[in-house]
Order: sequence, then C-alpha cells, then structure tokens
Amino acid sequence: MQKINLDELEMAYGADDPDGYRVGYNRFGPQLGASAMGATVYELNEGQSICPYHYEYGCEEWAIVLRGRPTLRHSNGEDLLEPGDVVCFPEGPDGAHKLTNHAAETVRVMLLSDKPGLAAAVYPDSGKIGIFPPGEEDKIMVRRESAVDYFDGEL
Repeated sequence: MQKINLDELEMAYGADDPDGYRVGYNRFGPQLGASAMGATVYELNEGQSICPYHYEYGCEEWAIVLRGRPTLRHSNGEDLLEPGDVVCFPEGPDGAHKLTNHAAETVRVMLLSDKPGLAAAVYPDSGKIGIFPPGEEDKIMVRRESAVDYFDGEL
C-alpha cells in the first residue's frame, strides 16, 4: 500500500504558465499506483486560477477545498467555497467551472477525476475545444469556428 500526506506535498509550477494561471500542483495519483482515477492538489495564490472556464466530456471531476476560500464560477453564477466543501462537476455544460483565489490567503484545492482513455474540454469564453488523448503531450486545441464539414478532404 502506498501512502501520501496531503499537507506535506511539494508543489511544482509550469514554467510557461501565464500570470493569472500560475498555480502550484502535485499530481499524486501515480505515487499511489492509481490508474482509474486521477488526483491533483493545486495551490493558488491571490489572483490565480487553476485553468480557464471550461467543461468536459468523458470525464467527471470533483473539487475538495482543503484550505482557503476559492471562488467557483459555474454555469449558474459564482459561489465562495469554504474549507471542507466538495463540489461535483458532471460532464457537459452543466459541469462548467473555474476556480480562482481572490483573497490574500493561499488556497489549496484537490481535484479528483476518473481517467478516461480520451477526454474533451470546451472553453466557452474563448471558443476553444481541447482533445486529450492519453498522455499530456498529445493534447489538441482548436477553435470552434475552424469546424469543417464531415466529408471535408474525403471526396
């Protein structure tokens, strides 16, 4: 049995993450030997968000607030979350979400999700669609307006 302590996780930062999305993270699922579920703890300083407003197909996510009070933007507005709050983001537009820290106190949030072989995310604010095959380096981002006819290039 593998074990980790959520309070002792060391955070990594993406070198190319822009201000507003510069958050610490630890994807600890592999450390536990997990294969069917993913788990990541995010650490957000003031003014930072985990990712742009989006929803998924092929993936359900849960957010568990460990520390601080993040603002959750969702399909019906915004709510201030408290430590211990748990929120489920179902597939599709009803599960749209964005977590942001608007306070000086650091926020820690854990996101849990199932790990499908293929997932897609829609970003309503920017009109993008992301396709996520297994393996982070394989993601594909396109704009919705670049859509082509089903038979384009086939005839």
